[in-house]
Amino acid sequence: MQKNIRAALAMAALSLTCISAAVQAQNSDTVKIGILTDMSGPYSAMGGQGSVVAAKLAIEDCLKAECKGMKIEVLSADNQNKPDVGVTRAREWLDRDKVEAIADLTNSSVALAVQKLIKEKGGIAMYSGPATGALTTAECATNGFHWMFDTYSQAAGAAAALTKLGNKSWYFVTVDYAFGHSLEKDASDVVKANGGTVVGSVRHPLNASDFSSFLLQAQASKAQVIGLADGGTDVVNAIKQARSFSVGDKNQRLVALLVFLSDVHALGLDAAQGLVYTDGFYWDYDEQTRGFSRRFEAQFKNNKPTMVQAGVYSSVYHFLKARAAAKTSDWKVVSQKMREIPISDVVMRNASIRPDGRVIHDMYLYQVKSPAESKAPWDYLKLLSTIPAQQAFRPMDAACPLVK
Repeated sequence: MQKNIRAALAMAALSLTCISAAVQAQNSDTVKIGILTDMSGPYSAMGGQGSVVAAKLAIEDCLKAECKGMKIEVLSADNQNKPDVGVTRAREWLDRDKVEAIADLTNSSVALAVQKLIKEKGGIAMYSGPATGALTTAECATNGFHWMFDTYSQAAGAAAALTKLGNKSWYFVTVDYAFGHSLEKDASDVVKANGGTVVGSVRHPLNASDFSSFLLQAQASKAQVIGLADGGTDVVNAIKQARSFSVGDKNQRLVALLVFLSDVHALGLDAAQGLVYTDGFYWDYDEQTRGFSRRFEAQFKNNKPTMVQAGVYSSVYHFLKARAAAKTSDWKVVSQKMREIPISDVVMRNASIRPDGRVIHDMYLYQVKSPAESKAPWDYLKLLSTIPAQQAFRPMDAACPLVK
């Protein structure tokens, strides 16, 4: 009898030891986040290494609060703006490295490929870099969250405002892939909805160097507005060359539908002054944005954050808060928790997650200052109006299966 009792006690002690070891192992697991972005191409200034810096700031802030005691690691990779490269790296992260969430995902084609992957394999993706609206319409996913902007939010601001002011005829110069096509379509729809017309468009390759023929076609159209439906170094080069050809002067207005603070910085105020565009984040908006931007600037080559980089901060911080609250690495549980807890950080205003995965929040219509108006480094923009969250983004679309 005593032998049986001793044996039972020994087994119980062994079981408790195994349970304790398992709990300790679970608690010591490292939460891994991947930043998949353009590190060296046309979108590297708006995302790139700055997105990694933003993610690390989010981790730093969460470890002081909701994430105390957690182990968190950031991985990063260059998607080279190629869907096959991006999805291969994302698959490796999910399968081999046990990455729980992937953020930034600059480039719409890469983002759509990764969205398809996470629908198949699980994991969480948070898109602050791509602009395509398909991520929350036909290609929506329970574990995919479109964080900062999309083609509709950019069109709803600048295109609507300018058309209402009497700029009725438009011609588009568009980068020839999913992002550009979507941006042109959404802007065209907004123009037409406000009584305007689209007289034509021309397509250029990604990372083009010579825009002269495209710009001269646009100028010859006699449209009141030439809309640049591209981004990154493409939009910077197009604006510079447009100024040299006097495209957009006199009876035509040159409008860039997707501009980032890094683009304005690259252009300089002489070339960029007067541009009107929609942005989701500006460093000088209030004391909270200024505080965050000072920290970012100190760690990233004295640059202020773009809305992509600010979106990476916000999305990573929100994921980590949800991960801490969920107390599990199960992506289904964490995704649901992300939808349940409020978005509250130094970047977003009036933000929430819709059933389709679209994060809605206030957007802002800005105009680039003239050199005489700028009083300090990075003092580039003046606020024209705030676009409320409910108006800034397209209504939910029945093409998304998550929309009931």
